[in-house]
Amino acid sequence: MDRTLEVLTVCGVGMGSSLMLKITAEDALRALGLPARVEATDVSSARGMRADVVIGQELHTAELGDLAPIVVTITDFLDTDGLASALRERLRAHGLLP
Repeated sequence: MDRTLEVLTVCGVGMGSSLMLKITAEDALRALGLPARVEATDVSSARGMRADVVIGQELHTAELGDLAPIVVTITDFLDTDGLASALRERLRAHGLLP
């Protein structure tokens, strides 16, 4: 990949769970060898932001499906391997990962 991915981790308030998810996402993207800028935010703020990837719980990603070309719904904020697998699949489908 020749550019840095813009990634949003989203939760209701933008404090606790989105920050935990930010760390997990950074680890997953590093494991995939992808340069990325990951920002934790709340649902309301996310609506005014641009991103390549949005990651969050279904409660929030359902509201943000049109915000980014890739939306990843998670259930475990600390599952780096699971997130890396989901990201790999979606990024490949969009031609962003070989």
